[in-house]
Amino acid sequence: MSHHIPLQLELVLGALALLGAPGYVTSTFLNGMSFVEGWEQNFFISKWSMHQLLIECPSIYELMDCPDFQWQHNPLLEIWREKHDSDGKSNIILESYSLEESISIFKEALSSNTVNYDGVNIPLPFNLEILKWANETREFLSSAKVPPQVKFYNIYGINLDTPRSVCYGSEETPVADLQQLPFFQLIFVFIFRPQYICVDGDGTVPMESAKADGLNAEARVGLTGEHRGILCDHHVFRILKHWLKAGDPDPYYNPLNDYVVLPTAFEMERHLEKGFQVTSLKEEWEIISEDPDEPDKMADKPLMSSISVCQVGEDQSSRAEAHATIIVHPQNEGKQHVELNAVSVLMSDTSSS
Repeated sequence: MSHHIPLQLELVLGALALLGAPGYVTSTFLNGMSFVEGWEQNFFISKWSMHQLLIECPSIYELMDCPDFQWQHNPLLEIWREKHDSDGKSNIILESYSLEESISIFKEALSSNTVNYDGVNIPLPFNLEILKWANETREFLSSAKVPPQVKFYNIYGINLDTPRSVCYGSEETPVADLQQLPFFQLIFVFIFRPQYICVDGDGTVPMESAKADGLNAEARVGLTGEHRGILCDHHVFRILKHWLKAGDPDPYYNPLNDYVVLPTAFEMERHLEKGFQVTSLKEEWEIISEDPDEPDKMADKPLMSSISVCQVGEDQSSRAEAHATIIVHPQNEGKQHVELNAVSVLMSDTSSS
């Protein structure tokens, strides 16, 4: 005798470059990349050595700009170039290249790239075969769908400047030879660095790419955080615990603001008084932060705000007024008390009779 048990699974993606990280990858192809900055680079593999490793890495090619995606502003590779006309006169122009056009730039810039191994120079050009595989992988993933029994969630980083386009050279320091691009930052490190046009994201992956999963998501949440660091963020762990129902779930937890809003009191009264219908409401909440060590952001005194509205019926036979006051008390030991008091008064021919 067999019993069919429904299977329910959860799939969570975090900080993924679903449609590429165009600015980051362009810079990686031409200048390499580093996971650390400043003095910490002395204890890590060099930026150029990382470049020589990644030039044969399929995942880097997969992170190139997705040609089928309609970006709000298309990622570009821009280069200030020095060209000479038939008379030998020098002209400085800014050229812009789309994804398809930038491939020819990568090919030329890396055409003489080599790595020395045991005294032998091994060619490491821009690999068109890996690019072909990457495009096939991208096409396969773009048609993938999540099974109906799987709940899909997406967490991505926001609020950090994230490269979308890269510009090499300047009017004062143009690029005369594309094969010098991989060494451009090293040559002009003290007077020029590649310039980035940035958008919102996690510092590596643009938000526009990270949230475009194309799937039927249960939820998509953008959190302030850096591409790798967000995976260690306590807010992310609390969201995962909430989504995956790990431990004792809290029905009042809101993953968007990372707070628990717990109703503590609710009173409503309605009565007639001298021909007026009076409704009074009192409601209180406790906003509980998951991080009690976070410094209080509220003032020392309670904050109070009020609003009043009045409405007259079209036939002038009815009139309604409402007044509400909300009081937000200072946070104390991770808790913040909120009070709402409201009253409405309705006068009409019906109520006056």
